[in-house]
Amino acid sequence: MSRVLRMTVGLLLTALALWLADPVAVWHAAAAADPAWIAAAVALVVFDRALMAYRWIVLVRAIAGPVSLPAVLRVFFVSTFVGTFLPSVGGDAVRAVSLARHGVPVADATASVVMDRLLGVWSLVLVACASLWGAQAAARDAGVVLTLALAATACAAAGVALYSDRAAALLTRLIEKFPGARVRQAARRFLEAMRRYRHAWRAMASVTLGSVIVQMLRIVQAFCLGMALGIVANPGVYFAVIPIILLIMLVPVTVNGLGTSQLAFVWLFGA
Repeated sequence: MSRVLRMTVGLLLTALALWLADPVAVWHAAAAADPAWIAAAVALVVFDRALMAYRWIVLVRAIAGPVSLPAVLRVFFVSTFVGTFLPSVGGDAVRAVSLARHGVPVADATASVVMDRLLGVWSLVLVACASLWGAQAAARDAGVVLTLALAATACAAAGVALYSDRAAALLTRLIEKFPGARVRQAARRFLEAMRRYRHAWRAMASVTLGSVIVQMLRIVQAFCLGMALGIVANPGVYFAVIPIILLIMLVPVTVNGLGTSQLAFVWLFGA
């Protein structure tokens, strides 16, 4: 799907969300927002971005060795900004390419970004599953259950490919069927780079913990914005539905979750 088409779809979905929520009511709610709560949400965003940068640096160093901290930080924040205007995986691609330009092998750079994304999704699944114990209505929603099941399945499949020698051998045989020698070589190097994380237990545990904290911060950010808008909802509701919304935002059908996230907010908070 082209970038223009994704942008068009995102704008249409956003318009649909506004129509469902009543544009006039949305405008009045935004105009009356409490700036103190908004400032608190912004401060949390700065903190969670710093933690996300640290998380990626740990993953890069786990397989690529020492890297320039200022260079990696610059790559992370620039790619995060650029990713705002690209599909959800666009910022990841920019990050991998930019890191490779600083001397990190392309396979290692790509593997670090993919692992960062996988652990981020896994942390969302963990937080969402834990939170659903306190939100039985959301737990009974078929869409919520399906989203979590798909995300958990993807993470489990990645884990099998990472730690199972048999799965790695199968993937290697599949790679040998790829067209083009350069493509096969790049795929082999990427698989080898990913599997080196098997021996980086300390880094993986640290990044997983950091990822869970990032997801918790995002939930609190949403709570702060809800308080700014005068939304009366139990904090447990935020912990139940925000991880699901974040997972939906990762689906690369629009630019940076534009439209899909707005509809998800209307759907889940409305329920």
